[in-house]
Amino acid sequence: MDWTLEVIGVPVTDVDRAKAFYTDRCGFRADIDEPFYAGVGRFVQLTSPGSRCSIVLESGMPQPPGQPRTAPGSLRGLQLCVTDIDAARAELLERGVEVTPVMHMGASGWAEGRGEESWNSFLFFQDPDGNGWTVQEAPTPLAER
Repeated sequence: MDWTLEVIGVPVTDVDRAKAFYTDRCGFRADIDEPFYAGVGRFVQLTSPGSRCSIVLESGMPQPPGQPRTAPGSLRGLQLCVTDIDAARAELLERGVEVTPVMHMGASGWAEGRGEESWNSFLFFQDPDGNGWTVQEAPTPLAER
């Protein structure tokens, strides 16, 4: 049996603002935008180009039993992979996203510039609520790995 990761909830304060950020600035596709129940939140599912995993913008939806609510802006470690980190950075900047320079991990920690090893070039950005994203350069497209 496969256990596929297909949706990640991203806590936000303003669904419309977050949806605009992810679609207009990050290039995500809007898959679903429907009311959850009359008067109780909205279900907005978005998918980044080429991904099989989507995000759901969470605001106003009831929490499952026994699960604490995640505060908007508290999510870290969301990671996208691209095959050209410089082109990805240029596209995000062109779309108005504040991103870090390309960085790599070295013996002394994070340093500016591309890493010499494959998989060691990154950039970072945050959504309007402060949820943190990492973009990592992969040596080949996912279908080839």
